[in-house]
Amino acid sequence: MKRSLFARLWPNITAVVLFIGFVFPVYWMFATAFKPTGDIISETPVWFPTDVTFEHFRTATGVENFWTLVRNSLVVTVLAVVFSLIIALVTSFTLVRMRFKGRRGFVVGFMLAQMAPWEVMVIAIYMIVRDASMLNSLVPLTAFYMMMILPFTILTLRGFVAAVPKELEEAAMVDGCSRLTAFRRVVLPLLAPGLMSTSMFGFITAWNEFPLVLVLNKEAEAQTLPLWLSSFQTVFGDDWGATMAASSLFAIPILILFVFLQRKAVSGLTAGAVKG
Repeated sequence: MKRSLFARLWPNITAVVLFIGFVFPVYWMFATAFKPTGDIISETPVWFPTDVTFEHFRTATGVENFWTLVRNSLVVTVLAVVFSLIIALVTSFTLVRMRFKGRRGFVVGFMLAQMAPWEVMVIAIYMIVRDASMLNSLVPLTAFYMMMILPFTILTLRGFVAAVPKELEEAAMVDGCSRLTAFRRVVLPLLAPGLMSTSMFGFITAWNEFPLVLVLNKEAEAQTLPLWLSSFQTVFGDDWGATMAASSLFAIPILILFVFLQRKAVSGLTAGAVKG
């Protein structure tokens, strides 16, 4: 039966409305960052910047310790993602391919860890780090960020590993490959979509994390960008151009990562296995 015009159009209309609702705030943030101050405070909204200025970006990047905070954020985020991927890759492969007692309880434990709110453990984490004399250090921050994203990474990669036919690995071992070589040459390339999607999630989670660094790192040189961005009212006052420029700079790494990884992150694992 031929569908009505409304039945054909409403999904597209809904998609367009949602797209505008999500994209417009991002556009307004970037547009405001490039507007002169007069256009920002004007009673008549300036939808498209006519006189582009980079003064707000110079103001934002000229704040004391800005580049130190950029380095801190990149270091803790990248290290947390890399370590979590390595541990999750080994763990997920073990959970899928090996049979051992307590395997289901192990998986349930990771599910419970994923559901646990980290905010309620901030005080306990602070006491542990304080007793270890590691306050204002990037090491505990990296370790706890890794543990924060590890459960989701393991559970996600477990599904991707399970979707890889075991026969591919066995065929490689019949041809003379060891289990490690078969995993590296056959299984690992097919896990690319899972690695990309989990790394995106881990990067976004660690990059945006705020409560832990607020409690553990009080010194300005040991903080990260989310904490710096939250203090925009004291740093920039009513300078909304500089505030939007700082927000834009904070969002750029995530946008670059998404553009770079989105194709592999959304590609199907089965299609990759057939092509391989």
